Amino acid sequence: MLKIQVGHSYFLRYDPKQWERGKPYPPLATIQVAALLREMGHELALFDAMLADGVEEYSGALHAARPDLVVIYEDNFNYLTKMCLSRMRDAACQMIAEARAYGARVIVAGSDASDQPEAFLAAGADAVLVGEGIAALAALVDRLQRTPDIDPADWAAGLSGVATLVDGKAELVRLGAVPPDPRVVGRPAWDLVDIERYRSLWQERHGYFSLNMAASRGCPFRCNWCAKPIWGNHYKQRSAEDVAAEMTYLKRTFRPDHIWMADDIFGFHVGWVAAFAEHLRESDGSVPFTIQTRADLGSERMVAALADAGCAEAWIGAESGSQRVLDRMNKGTTVAELIAARRRFGEHGVRVGFFIQLGYLGEQLTDLLATRDLVAEAAPDDIGVSVSYPLPGTKFYEEVKAQLGRKTHWRDSNDLAMMFRGAYDSDFYRSMRDLLHQQVNLRQSRETLSAARRNDAHAVLETRWNTLFAHEAEHRTEQPTPSPFMAMQTIALPLL
Repeated sequence: MLKIQVGHSYFLRYDPKQWERGKPYPPLATIQVAALLREMGHELALFDAMLADGVEEYSGALHAARPDLVVIYEDNFNYLTKMCLSRMRDAACQMIAEARAYGARVIVAGSDASDQPEAFLAAGADAVLVGEGIAALAALVDRLQRTPDIDPADWAAGLSGVATLVDGKAELVRLGAVPPDPRVVGRPAWDLVDIERYRSLWQERHGYFSLNMAASRGCPFRCNWCAKPIWGNHYKQRSAEDVAAEMTYLKRTFRPDHIWMADDIFGFHVGWVAAFAEHLRESDGSVPFTIQTRADLGSERMVAALADAGCAEAWIGAESGSQRVLDRMNKGTTVAELIAARRRFGEHGVRVGFFIQLGYLGEQLTDLLATRDLVAEAAPDDIGVSVSYPLPGTKFYEEVKAQLGRKTHWRDSNDLAMMFRGAYDSDFYRSMRDLLHQQVNLRQSRETLSAARRNDAHAVLETRWNTLFAHEAEHRTEQPTPSPFMAMQTIALPLL
């Protein structure tokens, strides 16, 4: 039996935007792996960075656990890990160095590690897993248990999907995209999580408590900009009965008021969602939950089934109000589908959020105006706005990588910096993000503001929009990255 400390390096304190937002979730993939290793017969401890005050807490946790092996396994369900934020990489590297100095072997896994294993090997990691890495992790753990003093070079010998240093150089036999490993089943190691610490912050910030689950791993769609270093385009869904049983367990054990379904795409099949709803009724296990989905999956039957199961909020990857931008992204959805899906969810009492992406390759002012019009017409209850973010392994990255300078990642999620030459500079997109949020917030304030105050607020917002677009030429980028629909157009700017 080995003493293993499993941890991750996403510190909420190091991401000012997310700390202010105050909606932390336990590291789901991390505690799934902890449950698997414990099932293999090992003694487990968890270092949960999410609510730690800083990486300074790691030393004490390391010495308390006294591990033979440290596994830094990032939470693949936390979408921020796909962005490979540099502040979190710095923290991971410090944790690696401390674990090695203590005398433990160190294995690292996650999106950033899969893309850039050299950075983590240079920090002292013995092995970096590429992709989900469950098979390689199990093999490394078995070898270490059999031969605790195994030579580092022999430890990973012959294993595919594992990066190691050999004579100072990184060596890796990469695997293609591998489906989600069937060994990751059953209940995550929830007992290792300080649930009350999460509950306290949620209650303090929002007056309710939310936990997270996942009914599937992966996504079968092929958007050009979406990084998929863990599961590629594979998609594996748990049984509806199993997911309902876990929700029932969480409801009875921890009493959450809400569940965040962390799937890239939740439900997918109407029959599965209907069965999920039925199992929840039988067990009285339903908790209001939020999902991520696509507009083309929001049929009338699907939306009705989701509402029946207890779906309270659905976030749709809208991305843009311009059809040509959606087509350029290979999104596979239409603007009409976005508006129709939003209407259906609303008719069934489900709140709707839109994810909006600004600055995609070739996007021009007419496309940005179309996105503003979409938000006005569809009237989502909330929006999340970002700019296009080129990550290794995507078609989008290959199109712009020649322009990437020293800055290849954001430091934290509020960076919102353009890392390639889009049509406009970062300040322009940040201003548009702020105005889109003001537009949505103003609509949501209909019942709290008087008619006079609403009119005044509308006038202020209109002035800000018109000012931004009147000066848009000052923010245009010289020699933006060319694209198939790049031709600049002279248009009359419509006032609100």
